[in-house]
Amino acid sequence: MKRIKLGLFCLGSMGLFFLVGCTNPTVTSDESVGSNSETISEENHSEHDSHDHNHHHGKHSQTEQMVKSGEYTLKLVTVPNDKGIHLAFYLQEGEGNKEVKTAQVQGQLQLPNGEQKTIPLNYEADRNHYHGMLSETESGEYQVTILSDINGEKINQKFSFKR
Repeated sequence: MKRIKLGLFCLGSMGLFFLVGCTNPTVTSDESVGSNSETISEENHSEHDSHDHNHHHGKHSQTEQMVKSGEYTLKLVTVPNDKGIHLAFYLQEGEGNKEVKTAQVQGQLQLPNGEQKTIPLNYEADRNHYHGMLSETESGEYQVTILSDINGEKINQKFSFKR
């Protein structure tokens, strides 16, 4: 009987290690959001042009990360280009994914070299997203926390991407 219990315990532990090892740690929830946060998707697209027409168009690797936090859907799209990194942040509410246009949004970034930087993200009505431009061109992993204030309600979410 003890051997059966020990075998089941070991099998369960191995399964747990397998599940943890297969999860994607790239998008994580901020503690202030609570347990209502779940990762919906993360995609990498190559050979996409930048969303910002004022910048040089060329082949770059675009990253999209989407997270559900309570009644909100948060999506961060990063597009590296020759002048830096274009950040597009989509903030939607409810089942109908209604665009939230009046939030105060900023990104707090940690650059690959460890330097901290804050970037305001302003709403672009013609594209239905918040936009910011990071002038860094350094290769490596960037950590970003998007801080959103929607009429006093704080929604914070952590993302990361590589250039």
